[in-house]
Amino acid sequence: MTLRACGLIIFRKLREISSASAVENNVEYLLLQTSYGTHHWTPPKGHVDPGEDDLQTALRETQEEAGLDPSQFTILEGFKKELNYTVRGKAKTVIYWLAEMKESNTEIKLSSEHQAFRWLNLSEACKLSEYQDMQSALREAHQFLCSKV
Repeated sequence: MTLRACGLIIFRKLREISSASAVENNVEYLLLQTSYGTHHWTPPKGHVDPGEDDLQTALRETQEEAGLDPSQFTILEGFKKELNYTVRGKAKTVIYWLAEMKESNTEIKLSSEHQAFRWLNLSEACKLSEYQDMQSALREAHQFLCSKV
């Protein structure tokens, strides 16, 4: 059976963006560092609970892991990324949506599952995330934002 998890790639704008080239320096992505295992960095995400749909899982996990209520961000229409990989010999699917913070200075409240968080531009986020598929998801999210300017 395939493990299934869902989450949000969350970004904030540091100032209003007027061109695609301005996106790089004015957008930051939220990554959380796990307090277990290899202490890897990812956007908030988690396993789907029985009876939950994928988006409900992403919203619940974001609230549990980062303390962000759905009223504090907006999910962007048109972006949904599915990652498929293997963890300890089991297939895993992770689905991400893209969400924009309404206020750039909103407090992040970590759960015990995470020990740190950072807001990072695209290149910093890709370096910290380490995994190729996560880097690709961040780049695709970034391209999506550039196409909307």
